[in-house]
Amino acid sequence: MSVILLRHTKPDVIEGTCYGRTDLGLAECFDDTAIRIAAELPPVERILSSPLSRCQRLARAIAEARGLPVETDTRFVEMDFGRWEGIAWSEIPRPEIDAWRDDFLDARPHGGESVRDLRERTRAGLDAVAEGPVPALVVTHAGVIKAALALSGQSDGWDAQTEFGHWRRLAWPAP
Repeated sequence: MSVILLRHTKPDVIEGTCYGRTDLGLAECFDDTAIRIAAELPPVERILSSPLSRCQRLARAIAEARGLPVETDTRFVEMDFGRWEGIAWSEIPRPEIDAWRDDFLDARPHGGESVRDLRERTRAGLDAVAEGPVPALVVTHAGVIKAALALSGQSDGWDAQTEFGHWRRLAWPAP
């Protein structure tokens, strides 16, 4: 099964800010970027989206251009960074960052979600997508895309960078 994981467009936020579940507006370039994405994306049978507005708005624009409905799936929402939400990465206390680095999958120094939690709900979401019409488009976030790449066996999945408004095709279930 093929799934296309599309990262939302550029949010209206100061660069270097930690955000996950924070529902942000989008940068002024949204309309032009959405038109480009809708034209360049390969054909899909269905569109799913994170519930956050930065994904919903893009999913609706693509859906309108393609004549498809949008399904909202909370499993594709970005990681919850707890008390780190909305502050500069550079202002997060170093011991908290170190604790996260030292126990990457299970640490929650921010009081939010662990990377393991993100990974497992991403797995559940992808498993559910595999049961429906494919190829499917999932409009989502960088953290979910990283989790999906790691789950698919890509050794650099957690380090992968997907630019705003770009996508990755994934075979699921992973070989």
